Amino acid sequence: MAKVGPFEFLQQVRAETAKVVWPSRRETIVTTIMAVLMSIFASVFFLLADQVFSKIIGFILTLGQ
Repeated sequence: MAKVGPFEFLQQVRAETAKVVWPSRRETIVTTIMAVLMSIFASVFFLLADQVFSKIIGFILTLGQ
């Protein structure tokens, strides 16, 4: 890798940043809402799965008494 000076490096960074395609406001909002909904669905799923496994394990442990 060739060494470049700080000024040239900043020019290259600026050029690469100009190539980035930023999401629109609508895309950002929709993506955020979808992420929040998926997090809620996942937490409810794991809560229910935990409750089911807890009941099953509790039932199994009471069989030995």
